Amino acid sequence: MTLLNSDFTQRAILTPDDRQWTPSPQPGVNRVMLDRIGREQARATSLVRYAPGSEFPAHSHPGGEEILVLDGTFTENGVDYPAGWYLRSPDGSSHQPSSREGATLFVKLRQMAADERQPVRIDTTDDMRWHGSPQRQRCPLFASATEIVLLEKLAPGERIFCTPLVGGAEILLLKGELRAPEGSFGAGSWLRFPPGDMPALMAAATGAFFYLKTGHLSPTTLMGAPS
Repeated sequence: MTLLNSDFTQRAILTPDDRQWTPSPQPGVNRVMLDRIGREQARATSLVRYAPGSEFPAHSHPGGEEILVLDGTFTENGVDYPAGWYLRSPDGSSHQPSSREGATLFVKLRQMAADERQPVRIDTTDDMRWHGSPQRQRCPLFASATEIVLLEKLAPGERIFCTPLVGGAEILLLKGELRAPEGSFGAGSWLRFPPGDMPALMAAATGAFFYLKTGHLSPTTLMGAPS
């Protein structure tokens, strides 16, 4: 059993300087483990890097798989998804992933509700997906009773959270910089906060562009995590 950042009542933070790329069982595919409960069949959050020409054999995903393509082009069942695409495949779905040119992904495994059935494919580079004001723009990706997922762009000086977190929060900073009393976080930083926390995160002078998931760290949601 591998346990990494598996206590969801505690903050977990990993910056680019902390990254350790390790080989996956598939040649040409490496990963940075962010949190993990289990061995190869794990509830896991990772950064995954495909070398050019690498591929996985067809396989299924119990508990579902969530992907944000960070760079390069990810191919699934012959369909190309360039950087900016968000893919959500529910429990029991299957696919054959590969990348001709190489790709880096943010991946979450075995973290979907059992009753989620609808696949999601969203091009977040489409301006029509974005809403809000110049100070705070949002691209909604998914919403349910147990979690909300979106991309958000904040102008300098804007705070992410103004009330305590219900169900916790998870951030992957894609561009810019976030500042807090305990320090600053640059692009590529991953931050996870437990329920009840209220981190004083603010966009720095360059602004901030990030993936944000909230509500998914409540005890009820996590009951299905592998033990």
